[in-house]
Amino acid sequence: MGADELQKLPSISRLLELVGEAGPFPHVLSRMACRSVVESERRRLLAGGEAKPEAELVLLAASEAGRLSSSSLFEVINATGIILHTAFGRACLPAAARAALASVAEGYCSLQWDQETGSRGERDSHVEWMVRELTGAEAATIVNNNSGATLLMLAALARGGEVVVSRGQLVEIGGSFRIPDVMRQSGAVMREVGCTNRTHLKDYRSAIGPQTAALLRVHPSNYRIRGFTSEVPLPDLVALGREHGIPVLDDLGAGALADLSLFGLPTEPTVARSIEEGASVVCFSGDKLIGGPQAGVIVGSRDLVDRIRKHPLARALRVCKLTLAAMEATLKLFLEDEQSLRANHPLYAMLGEPHEEVRARAEALLGGLALPDCCTAAVVPSDSYMGSGSLPDSALPSWAVSIRCPGPDELAAALRSSRPAVSGRIEDDALVLDMRTVFERQVAPLAKIVASAASALWA
Repeated sequence: MGADELQKLPSISRLLELVGEAGPFPHVLSRMACRSVVESERRRLLAGGEAKPEAELVLLAASEAGRLSSSSLFEVINATGIILHTAFGRACLPAAARAALASVAEGYCSLQWDQETGSRGERDSHVEWMVRELTGAEAATIVNNNSGATLLMLAALARGGEVVVSRGQLVEIGGSFRIPDVMRQSGAVMREVGCTNRTHLKDYRSAIGPQTAALLRVHPSNYRIRGFTSEVPLPDLVALGREHGIPVLDDLGAGALADLSLFGLPTEPTVARSIEEGASVVCFSGDKLIGGPQAGVIVGSRDLVDRIRKHPLARALRVCKLTLAAMEATLKLFLEDEQSLRANHPLYAMLGEPHEEVRARAEALLGGLALPDCCTAAVVPSDSYMGSGSLPDSALPSWAVSIRCPGPDELAAALRSSRPAVSGRIEDDALVLDMRTVFERQVAPLAKIVASAASALWA
């Protein structure tokens, strides 16, 4: 390739002028797009490629400018069957939480304002009374997520001291969050006891010494150890802690407020039960089994929660008005009965939805599909899962549409590129769309998107 080929590349200003005629894109983003396209074309020519016509470069730059101008957060139709899908933002917020978000986002709000005195107030006050009511704890505070809650709890209560924890509870969750790493960052010294599969009360007792600052229990949210196993019940751990004047900290992970057995799921330890059994401090997630915005909640005795609240890390991990507004509205739903929760909370609506209603949506999707002759589709039984490290062993019977085609991976890729994007799963060389996590309003658009993608590939 000669230098004349490079000289034929349009200048940035020339391409920018043409892109401006192609669409109303912000000038700065149009310039970024033009530079990107020209640099990419330059590299391609230097590698021996043939020059593209100017019109094609204009289209590429306009497309890139459009991509930069649009939001990188967009709607996804979740047809994976994973209800709390971390990649898709976990819980779908209740209508009340969405309304609360819109209300406080529009203008100023009473985030830290004591209306009676006109002075600065406490942002925890918006949710603390409800958390206390729902858990039986004396006090509560809220931070950005449960990883932050664990870090803050350990830093405030055990920095410089030893924290005794079972080897069977040294969990790692998504994103490489590991209890040993968090312990190290908090400034506490981890003291492992027992074995991976079996830990006894005597193991904790023998580890207690002058440097012991706390006993820690970690709920293994995202895995289970089966077979020859044993762990120390929380009441026994609490009794041991009281005997030595040592607080017992309980990291519940997902943190249930409702009795999941009412929804046909195995019983998970609830926050209220941990408090009732004597845990000094309990931390748990706000965006898993509570189904609210991303948050971490810390509850426990007033003196220890006050120490946590006053720690310097608390300010670094605090939440904004949007999180508090959504969390307040979500928590209020748990003050009602199970039927109300099922009717008004998307998470519990999905968990409690009758099997036949999920199948009806699958049949509706199948009936709306117009696929090329090389593709076939059928309604098939499926298994949905809670996701996000919650209830890893508990499959929820579901129904899905299975699509067999010449290239299920190609079809899946095309669906990921659509707007709204669609995500399913590949099973037995077929694309499977699980309908438990697809809303009624999404069925008709989903049918059109799938049919359009398949036709573009194989019609």
